[in-house]
Amino acid sequence: MKNLWFHLMPYKDLPDDFRDRHPSVWVDIDAGLLDAKRVHEHYNDYLDELEYAAEVGFDGVCCNEHHQNGYGLMPSPNLIAATLTRRTAAPAICVMGNSLALYNPPTRVAEEFAMLDCMSGGRLIAGFPVGTPMDTIFAYGQNPSKLRDRYYEAHDLVMKAWQEPETFSFNGRYNQLRYVNVWPRPVQEPHPPVWIPGGGSVETWRWCAEKDYVYSYLSYFGYKAGAATMQGFWDEMDRLGKDRNPYRAGFLQFVAVGETEQEALELYKAPAEYFYGRCLHVNPKWASPAGYQSEATIRAKVQSQVALAAARSTAPPANRGGMGAARDWQDILDLGYVIAGDPDQVAERIREVCVSLNVGHLMLLCQFGNMSTELAKHNTRLYAEKVLPQIRDLFDDEWQDEWWPNPLPERATPRPSGADLAAKAA
Repeated sequence: MKNLWFHLMPYKDLPDDFRDRHPSVWVDIDAGLLDAKRVHEHYNDYLDELEYAAEVGFDGVCCNEHHQNGYGLMPSPNLIAATLTRRTAAPAICVMGNSLALYNPPTRVAEEFAMLDCMSGGRLIAGFPVGTPMDTIFAYGQNPSKLRDRYYEAHDLVMKAWQEPETFSFNGRYNQLRYVNVWPRPVQEPHPPVWIPGGGSVETWRWCAEKDYVYSYLSYFGYKAGAATMQGFWDEMDRLGKDRNPYRAGFLQFVAVGETEQEALELYKAPAEYFYGRCLHVNPKWASPAGYQSEATIRAKVQSQVALAAARSTAPPANRGGMGAARDWQDILDLGYVIAGDPDQVAERIREVCVSLNVGHLMLLCQFGNMSTELAKHNTRLYAEKVLPQIRDLFDDEWQDEWWPNPLPERATPRPSGADLAAKAA
């Protein structure tokens, strides 16, 4: 199985009274809370953490796209991915992803993803999310009732731009282009593997099956809350006649690994409470605009991660073991939002999660909330050295991962800088 290190890049300096004095972390968050000098420090720390995850043996590193928020400082994941093409050598670079409906024209996505695939020597995983309503409808002004159709058309344009050998014209409802001739083209043929980040849309499940793409459930609330959604996905695959290859799916899980269980419980309490108390403080008015969810999804009673986050943000704290708004560390642990413990405990739980959810691509949040770089690296190292070896062989005896990058066997590497040579000489 594959283990990927995922980064949200949260803003780490939201005040203690953020929930009480501010209505939302997204869309209309108070600009006066932001210190650009601190963001400069954040970006450098976060890139260090991503590069460190690559060094210690994760199969891939992940970034994603969000706008106008303190939850994730990554409005352009392609910029982050571009730095990783030069500063990492082996892991897949998973951009989860570019919100296709926001780009005018979408050939911009085709061009930039092709650049990243060429720069990395064929290590790109191309993520195509529909996008949260906060990003797409409120920050970027899209019509919710037309968003999915705009997304499908943008997808078709990008895929044709990567594969059509001749210059062509595209005359869609939302995009009209007289000349489409993307240069460069991706290294991977016919195109990089495509993963679709989702929160539980029936249409997304069916579309992944139709296109043979990976469905990636980016869960804020862990494996217990995610079980029903993943069961719904696999039930839909059964109905559509698809096999149960676990590599058809990806799942996001928060992890907190300590040398001992007690260390884990002590070290990760504050970052977890920061994330669930402040980073997911979303005003419900942004979460479910009319027309955003389809009739099929509503009828299936599937609720998006964003809607869940908004509902739980305004709900009273959870009772022990309940499914309410967990913001206290013990509730977060009890509900499975974060898997915490010593390496053996975490490995045992991760194996159970992957088998029960039938997931071959596991995305790990080893940094969350206001966690320091030192602690993030501690968590990352313990997972890579002591957890990952216990689960790496899962599924490989029965299934092939057909949705993983196929990099060039020989790839160009950055020439050492003068500072690198001087340091080596010293």
